[in-house]
Amino acid sequence: MTDLAGHARILAWAVDATALLIVLGLGFSFARLIRGPSLPDRVISVDVITVLAVALVGLLAVAHDDADLLDVAVALALVAFLATLAFSWYAERQTEQRDRAAGERGEGR
Repeated sequence: MTDLAGHARILAWAVDATALLIVLGLGFSFARLIRGPSLPDRVISVDVITVLAVALVGLLAVAHDDADLLDVAVALALVAFLATLAFSWYAERQTEQRDRAAGERGEGR
C-alpha cells in the first residue's frame, strides 16, 4: 500500500510542476501578444496560448481524475484550430493588400 502512496505523491508533484510551467508559458505568450511587434507574432502567440490552455485542461483532467474534461480539451483544440486558420487568413490578406498598395505607388521596383 505504501507503493501507491509514493506514486500519488510523485503524480501530485508532477502535476504541480507542469501547472507551474504552463502558467509560465502563458505569461510569456501574453507578453508576446502585447508587445508584438508584428501581426504574425501576435497570431503565433494566440496559437501558443490556446495550445497551453488545452494542456491546462488536460492537466486538470488528470489532477481531478475526470475524463469529461478531456471532451472540453478536444472542443477547445478544435475551436483554436479554426481561430488560427482565421487569423492566418487575415494576416495573409493584410500582407497582400500592403504589397498591392506598395506596387501601385511604385515602391516595389
